[in-house]
Amino acid sequence: MHAEKSIESKHNPWVIFSVVAMCTFMSTLDSSIVNVALPVIQKTLGTDIHIVQWTVTAYLLTISCLLPIFGRAGDMYGQRKILTAGMSIFVLSSAACGFSLSIWMLVASRVIQAVGASMMMSNGPAIIATSFPPQERGRALGSIGTIVALGSVTGPALGGILVGMFGWQSIFFINIPIGIIAFSMGRILLPKGLHKDETFDFKGSILFALSISSLLLVVSHGGKWGWESIQVFTGTSIGVISLLLFISVENNVRHPMLDLTLFSNWPFLAGNLSGLLSFMAMFSNAILLPFFLTNIGGLSPSKVGLIITPFPLVMGITAPISGYLSEKIRPVFLTTLGLSITSTGLFIMSGINAETSMVHIAFIQALMGLGNGLFQSPNNNSVISSVPREKMGVAGGMNALMRNIGMVTGTAMAVSIFENQRIGYLEGVLEPTAVQNTSAFIHGYHNAIITGAVIAAIGAFISINRKGYASAVKTG
Repeated sequence: MHAEKSIESKHNPWVIFSVVAMCTFMSTLDSSIVNVALPVIQKTLGTDIHIVQWTVTAYLLTISCLLPIFGRAGDMYGQRKILTAGMSIFVLSSAACGFSLSIWMLVASRVIQAVGASMMMSNGPAIIATSFPPQERGRALGSIGTIVALGSVTGPALGGILVGMFGWQSIFFINIPIGIIAFSMGRILLPKGLHKDETFDFKGSILFALSISSLLLVVSHGGKWGWESIQVFTGTSIGVISLLLFISVENNVRHPMLDLTLFSNWPFLAGNLSGLLSFMAMFSNAILLPFFLTNIGGLSPSKVGLIITPFPLVMGITAPISGYLSEKIRPVFLTTLGLSITSTGLFIMSGINAETSMVHIAFIQALMGLGNGLFQSPNNNSVISSVPREKMGVAGGMNALMRNIGMVTGTAMAVSIFENQRIGYLEGVLEPTAVQNTSAFIHGYHNAIITGAVIAAIGAFISINRKGYASAVKTG
């Protein structure tokens, strides 16, 4: 037997939402805001491009390793304690990033920053889910989904403005005042949540982190190393062996880090799988479209941002509405419709060429924003609400993990297919002309985007077979 206690917040749940929203926006924003500053950081710190990219890779890998671990910690020790501790770590490490005098000091600071971000990202959804009644949970989780999307897509634009006006250090220093406000509000306003007297599964946590980091490193760098290289073989072997050992440990330990029986819960499994596939599909478009608009369309960075803007704009409008609707009608309808629209949009995108008007491309981006907005909110609600309350932290961490893995694998998959098809198109051509280079680029782009469309369609098929959600919500 173990003791449990739950202390509910006396504050309006939407006030609690505002604190979680600040934490969520900051942690997702820092996943992408650094990208635009990489050339300046490379020049200032005097390093090579393949090394400076570790400021991004290290952040994403660390978050992916730790999300379920800190979700479990939140279930055990209280979500407020873990989230606010994460915020303090995030603020201090942001300052360390800004004051970094070498590239490896910056990378190390980014790793610590990712630790804080994962503590916030894994426990935010659980705090939302436990603070709102089931009939309002969809709206709240839908709005958090919007914050995640906005944080991810506004990073490059905001980063460009800050770097241009105040230098690369400003993209980290801006976190400090916001973080201090969020930390202070969190300590006062957030509910303490559950506390369980259980042992923490350190062995399982280490094996999980080793497995995820190894496999994601292979996925993200396999194309550069060569898929038959010793690095890929070693990373894959370590990842698979660690994963098998992790499963063995979790099945035999009294208080596992990740309760594997959750995956026998079909709404939980289907929601995580379709969420993974949705982000894989979405990031095949997100990584390649800017290159298409720049290299084929000849657009400036500001115009590229303008063409892409309809996606987050429509998604930001649709997601809260979809979250609200998920409280009234079966979420399976919304999730399936959303992924179907996303798949349709990607199929249409796979047909664009140098003559396609920018207005047409912007319209397709709006269509895909509609699809993602319809999908994300009900899916988040489904995943979190399909588990018992005392496991919502782990569920939130796993949901965020699927999002991160989808981003990494979707990006790696799209780039790999694009390069393979582009190079294959020019095989045997010693000195390709500008027209041939353009044709090769479009050929590679089309195949990568079609793959993304098929992945979204598979996600829709999984989603339409989701069952049992309604009863889970009623008991949540």
